[in-house]
Amino acid sequence: MSNMDTPSPQPDRNRNRLPTLFEVLSRQTLPPVDLFSFYIYMRDQQRSVDYLDFWLDVSQHMSLCRHYVRELRRSVLVATPDLEKTGSKRSSYILDQMGEVNDPSGPSANLNSDERIKDQNLSAYLRQDNGQTNDSPQSSLDSNQSRIRQSGDRHRGNGERLPRPSFMSRNSPTRTDSNSPAHTVARADIRASAEKILFTYLLDGAEREVTLPQGIVQDITALIEEEGRDDPEVFDTAKDYTFQAMERDAFPGFLRSKALGNLVPPSAFLRLVLGLLILPFTIGVYSLSSQQYSIDPVLALAGLSEYTFMNWSRIREPYIRKLMNKRALMVLLFTVLIGVGLIVLFIFVPGHRL
Repeated sequence: MSNMDTPSPQPDRNRNRLPTLFEVLSRQTLPPVDLFSFYIYMRDQQRSVDYLDFWLDVSQHMSLCRHYVRELRRSVLVATPDLEKTGSKRSSYILDQMGEVNDPSGPSANLNSDERIKDQNLSAYLRQDNGQTNDSPQSSLDSNQSRIRQSGDRHRGNGERLPRPSFMSRNSPTRTDSNSPAHTVARADIRASAEKILFTYLLDGAEREVTLPQGIVQDITALIEEEGRDDPEVFDTAKDYTFQAMERDAFPGFLRSKALGNLVPPSAFLRLVLGLLILPFTIGVYSLSSQQYSIDPVLALAGLSEYTFMNWSRIREPYIRKLMNKRALMVLLFTVLIGVGLIVLFIFVPGHRL
């Protein structure tokens, strides 16, 4: 594998707090608060997975741009005389001064001054480079059709959307779906990626339209269709807006669901039904307590968390494991106290007046 590929970030096992949305999106967390679990939560409970898919596709677009510019920068370093023959001295200088570009996972507001300058240089170079390459139009068309087929394959026959393929292997390196030669991103791929995001998420009546302020959508449409831009800055405002919306509306519920409990809503409802119908006090109280706190204490102490109905994964995030153990012991203690109280009540209280 070429070093063009971005290595997967390593999770922080010494984190003694709840993770942030930035850390989840950056794949710096472990189950049950990893990106895969967040995607399942957005799909099954929040019912707004299109926003997360939009974020991920914009991040993938940024990765394409980074890989493309990185390859050009390498060619500048090893083949500068050839670039000088084509009159690309200014482009060569920009690439040479750009250095390594940034990871696209966070919002642009979180970048420091050096990172922001690198991103601006990246976009500036792509704007200058736009239209100067001679990539085949058929390559762009084939690349776009490949992305459309990939998007359609993420739907089951019953209409339920499958998790994105990149989640199947959490440690897999970043890959592109272009038709370019191995380890190479063509300029046409970047254009096709920008148009795919526009037509899939932003235009009125799009297949998976996300709700954004009309001014943002109009600006992006004008930049892509009228000015012919496809650099990462085109989507910065929409990306930041989406990040803030997920951080405000979805992420707190995700943490409550996965950091403080280990049951999904169907399992919690099943325990409510069992608690109301089963006569043995201990089992009934256990089921009702599990439903009330959205945690099955025995399974939590065993290190298991439910991500879909009756499908379990190991709790690998250390801080979440400690938090879950404390909460499970509290629920168990509550269950024992209530169960003992009911048993004493029914044993020692006479059933008729003396």
